[in-house]
Amino acid sequence: MCGRYTLTRLAEDVGRIVQASINSNLKPRYNIAPTQPVATILQPKSGKERELRILHWGLIPSWAKDESMSARMINARAETVAEKPSFRSAFKRRRCLVVADGFYEWQTQGKKKQPFYFKLKNGEIFGFAGLWEHWEKDGNVVESCTIITTNANDLMQPIHDRMPVILHPKDYDLWLDPDQEKVDVLQGLLQPYSQEEMTAYPVSTIVNKPANDSPECVEPVAV
Repeated sequence: MCGRYTLTRLAEDVGRIVQASINSNLKPRYNIAPTQPVATILQPKSGKERELRILHWGLIPSWAKDESMSARMINARAETVAEKPSFRSAFKRRRCLVVADGFYEWQTQGKKKQPFYFKLKNGEIFGFAGLWEHWEKDGNVVESCTIITTNANDLMQPIHDRMPVILHPKDYDLWLDPDQEKVDVLQGLLQPYSQEEMTAYPVSTIVNKPANDSPECVEPVAV
């Protein structure tokens, strides 16, 4: 799964990497947690430019009676995302990039869980494969998103058996195209990212608390 990640870069860096015009004062985030507002890139209509949109992390399907299911919908499995009622409509028509520059996962070590931080070796920003939804009821409007996960690569495997789908920049156009609805083509993008291009190291357990959102969260520790 993916339950915590970072985006420590400025808006100009995000715009450069995802090729979008961004007018936003993004602040560095070192411990982004479910149900919080998150930075995403989407293309709402064919032929329109990509745009930054701040969404609620935890997808609320358009048919949901209320917002209560959001916390259970932070991730969608790549293997079933095209079939699950909660995700299949968004998978066809409302895909996004959830922008990040690293993420956390926990390894069970005896009676404790040790957090690890994963990022690209080149330190660049990347986009998780995400889905977004527009939910509205009684005048209350929420735009929300989820992050798609897949099987872990060899780097992740000793820590956890799942990892978020990191898309290659060359695939951003295809993923964001609202007119692309071919399930087999889209699912072909949902693969484990190359372990040769990633690195990981243990970090402090201060990251366990979402309230701790500082550079200390990503500093290496000895274990």
